[in-house]
Amino acid sequence: MSKNITSLELEDRRVGKDLYSYQRGAINKIFKCFEEAPEDYHLLYQLPTGGGKTVIFSEIVRQYLKHHKKKVLVMTHRIELCKQTSNMLKEFGVVNKVVSSKANLEDQDQYSCFVAMVETLNNRLQDNKLDISDIGLVIIDEAHYNSFTKLFKFFEKSFILGVTATPLSSNIKLPMKDNYNELIVGETIESLINNQFLAKAQVYSYNVGLTSLVVGANGDYTVKSSEDLYTNTDMLSKLIHAYEERSKGKKTLIFNNGINTSLHVYDTFRRAGYPVAHLDNTHSKKERKAILKWFRETPDAILTSVSILTTGFDEPTVESIILNRATKSLTLYYQMIGRGSRILKNKSTFTVIDLGNNFHRFGPWGSDIDWQRIFKSPNFYLDSLLNDEDIEENFRYEMPEALREAFSKSEDVYFDIKNAYISAVRAGESSKVVLERSIEHHAKICIENSEDVYDALDLAKQLSDDIDHRIHKYTKCISKSTYNFVKWLEDDYRKKLRSYLRHNFDEVFEAIHGKPAEG
Repeated sequence: MSKNITSLELEDRRVGKDLYSYQRGAINKIFKCFEEAPEDYHLLYQLPTGGGKTVIFSEIVRQYLKHHKKKVLVMTHRIELCKQTSNMLKEFGVVNKVVSSKANLEDQDQYSCFVAMVETLNNRLQDNKLDISDIGLVIIDEAHYNSFTKLFKFFEKSFILGVTATPLSSNIKLPMKDNYNELIVGETIESLINNQFLAKAQVYSYNVGLTSLVVGANGDYTVKSSEDLYTNTDMLSKLIHAYEERSKGKKTLIFNNGINTSLHVYDTFRRAGYPVAHLDNTHSKKERKAILKWFRETPDAILTSVSILTTGFDEPTVESIILNRATKSLTLYYQMIGRGSRILKNKSTFTVIDLGNNFHRFGPWGSDIDWQRIFKSPNFYLDSLLNDEDIEENFRYEMPEALREAFSKSEDVYFDIKNAYISAVRAGESSKVVLERSIEHHAKICIENSEDVYDALDLAKQLSDDIDHRIHKYTKCISKSTYNFVKWLEDDYRKKLRSYLRHNFDEVFEAIHGKPAEG
């Protein structure tokens, strides 16, 4: 860029929003980079969701047009983002034209700024309907999507500025470092929280068995395998339980992987008497508008959706996010949680319920991430992520609070299968003694909390999840986990536990309480 833009010029009084100091700092860095770089330089700027990326690049457009005779093009990947971006630019005093499929481009000479959706722009460029000969600056919103790269050939003499919250390509085969020369990292989530620009996430992670999920060609879990898991009765019960435990009465956004799952979630919450709506990409604009209006105006509303609200959706009153899905996409993980991070006068925190082991896979939202390293070596980062088996290997079964109350007289309800197995092997014992000791432990906690054998047998029925977890751990230890074998072990364990209780109740009860059981 020929003319230097100083920080003093950014203090100019203008139409639009006041800029925060970190936003002004980012703009200075970006302009400095462009001033020193060749005219075809590709720069990537990272800033967390809620940090004001649109505000920053709108001010950049305003300043660029003020000092240059060339035009600006802003690209987005969705029509909703086109409209939002156009409106924000107008707030900054930038008159712009949206290049839609129906737009009349005969008056394009009257505009110095265009906003376009990538597919529409591609069609218009192929048809030579849009004159781009004097475009000096191209800004790409949500730059981690790969649909934009096919248009780069049209802008070989333009500065390109990509903006994203997560500089990690949505396609592992097309790393961002191949399309951008440099990354500028903005404020961290932690800094934005500490300075009261973003709300803090309080994350509650519920362990979920994901080994039935299948990874598709795009590197993420397939909708089919996700729907099979998340529409089953156990998972829907876990979802309702988690909501009632952590988010009841809060305005809640639920993300799913698949329309069918979202519909099941809708039915489940509706039957439970909660105010809930479902939204997906098959809804008309009118229906979508009405649903979002209801969601905005209803204090304890629950909105279940698929991926339609991960970008371009801004509802600061959201108090709770439920990830009712697993993802291998760091970007999607950050986008989903980011929907609850907008701060308000009476909102400095928000709740996140994770039902996809995403917290274990990616770490806490807002943790210290080396974006430069991810940008330069994306494969190294992706290869370092734990797989589902490794994650589940570290799970420790925790009784739900309601069930733990039924075992309130027991000091410790946890039995470490792995340690018991290691001890047995070291002692030269058969691995079968591990399950025998586990059954004795289960029997003991049942008897501790019972008046008679019938109470104990009833409590044993409620240990189903714990039994399955222990069998899963045991089969990992002995490296034998065919479906039929695991099923047989689970059934056999339950039979032996019932038998143990019937034959040993009186003896164990007296040993625990120092007196015989009544009756």
